[in-house]
Amino acid sequence: MTGAEIRAAFLSYFEKHGHKVLPSSSLVPGNDPSLLFTNAGMVQFKEYFLGLASADWKRAATSQRCLRVSGKHNDLDNVGYTARHHTLFEMLGNFSFGNYFKKDAIFFGWDFLTREMGIDGERMTVSVFREDDEAYDIWHKTMGLPASRIVRFDEEDNFWAMGPTGPCGPCSEIMYDQGEEAGCGRPSCAVGCDCDRFLEIWNLVFMQFNQEGDGTRVPLPKPSIDTGMGLERLAAAVQGVKSNYDTDLFRGIILEIERLSGVEYGKSSLHDAATRVIADHSRATAFLIADGILPSNEGRGYVLRRIMRRALRHGKKLGFEGPFLHQVAAAVVREFSSAYPELERSASYIDTVALHEEKRFLETLDAGLRMVEEEFARIGKAGGTVFAGSVAFKLYDTFGFPVDLTADLCREREVTLDTEGFETEMERQRTQSREAWKGGEVGVSDAATAELARAGVSAEFVGYDRLEAGARVVALFRDGERVMSAAEGEEVDLVTDVTPFYGESGGQVGDSGDGTGGDFRLEIADAQRPTQDLVVHRAKVVEGKVGEGTTVDLKVNSALRRRTQANHTATHLLQAALREVLGAHVKQAGSYVGPDKLRFDFTHFEATPAGALRAVEDHVNDAVFSDRPVSWEYLPFEDATA
Repeated sequence: MTGAEIRAAFLSYFEKHGHKVLPSSSLVPGNDPSLLFTNAGMVQFKEYFLGLASADWKRAATSQRCLRVSGKHNDLDNVGYTARHHTLFEMLGNFSFGNYFKKDAIFFGWDFLTREMGIDGERMTVSVFREDDEAYDIWHKTMGLPASRIVRFDEEDNFWAMGPTGPCGPCSEIMYDQGEEAGCGRPSCAVGCDCDRFLEIWNLVFMQFNQEGDGTRVPLPKPSIDTGMGLERLAAAVQGVKSNYDTDLFRGIILEIERLSGVEYGKSSLHDAATRVIADHSRATAFLIADGILPSNEGRGYVLRRIMRRALRHGKKLGFEGPFLHQVAAAVVREFSSAYPELERSASYIDTVALHEEKRFLETLDAGLRMVEEEFARIGKAGGTVFAGSVAFKLYDTFGFPVDLTADLCREREVTLDTEGFETEMERQRTQSREAWKGGEVGVSDAATAELARAGVSAEFVGYDRLEAGARVVALFRDGERVMSAAEGEEVDLVTDVTPFYGESGGQVGDSGDGTGGDFRLEIADAQRPTQDLVVHRAKVVEGKVGEGTTVDLKVNSALRRRTQANHTATHLLQAALREVLGAHVKQAGSYVGPDKLRFDFTHFEATPAGALRAVEDHVNDAVFSDRPVSWEYLPFEDATA
């Protein structure tokens, strides 16, 4: 049975048992800003488990693409060196939202594996949480497993929680015995050993409690089920191979690497590890780019860059001197498009982005590797065992070597990387960057902002509806220190309870204008927004004296606001035109919006050709001169960015 047939059989089985089969969500979580990537099948259902969303179905099944390269789920260092670790993998899962519970979940799991997949039940063992007698009895009394094949584990292994608070519960894992030849050979080897003999195939999570802030667990009124099973591991068990890389899910990709490199797989442990790294990383590369991620130096883009550059470095071991990863990624598209049609739709784009990143890194890879070899030679000559953090930083800063790539090289030479020294250099660079920006107009100090927040001071912004407003002065600051008043000629930071002034945020400059009171007049040069509900006016007293508690009439310079509004609208037109001309991958990466001009920073994988720039200009100008009406509406942040 092929991997594709196993995937289809899983979804078909659960559809027959009343589950709604849903498509895989993106690797970029759409509903959880705390996650860098989708790392489990339940991620797209988090709001359902929390009771924040509902649907007309209570059972669901998916084959979810997942990525684990950060946080506690970081398998990157092990990829290529073990039989079962991956960056990208597919998680088969069935879910119940207050519908069925332990008995049915256990039955479905055992029935599918033994009857549908034909796996020998005698070779499977299950684990349960030490206190979960209910699950133990279902396995033993209902399913008929002997007590010798049911083990109890502690909370660390068999209890799952969504976070410090929220839904949680015990779990039960189904493990497959690959035989003594796959084990470590120790007399103590048994279920729970960290060798490859007892392969964890399926994890059944019984979500039955809500964990409170004080650690107490309260039973949920409607317990739920969340299960996850790695397709690659299941395929290995079904196809009778000891390594995920020997399944058909990887075979076609490895054959393509063999064809491109001329190096046969299975002849050299060094070459085999490099081939496995490239096979795994090409899958992650193709799927990440298809989901809209571009290589960059931060966030998700940096993870993609690390993965690609690690693959390119291993390509050197197979003799590759030029770009090759984009061709392997094309094999991934061919292998997986039937299950994930978005790969086929993005095939040309994946090729373009991958090739561009390859060319960029290969220009400096050889120079970086020479520096690495020079450092290894120096270490060997001195009889040392530590790779200097300063050198690792130079490799990162000058040659684009992610530090984990340098760590990979050190591990191969059995040398320790001075990660503390690397972090010291990184912090020095960050400090220098911060110093370079000192002296800018940043408004009221952090200390003053904190003081106002503690006092519960906030400002009601009314500037979307009107450009003039009466207000009361609630605080004055001069040179970061709070003062009770300011006289003619003095410059102050002024906070009022109401304001029509837009405080600088989101790339748009703050408003300017004036303020008048009974015996004073202010020139307001700028408005800053240090927090979500606070606006600070940068003002100069040109007449009289202003004090805390006095009333003031605030008036925005309407001509400048109008020009700023026009440029703000133009940024939306510009982004739409860029996406039309360059592609839907274009995303905003920064901006300046003022009355004098606008600047729009965007993501793209190469310098924009002159012809494309002219086409973008034409699109924007056509819209500007079409005299279309401009409208706006207020939406929750999640709806506005959806």
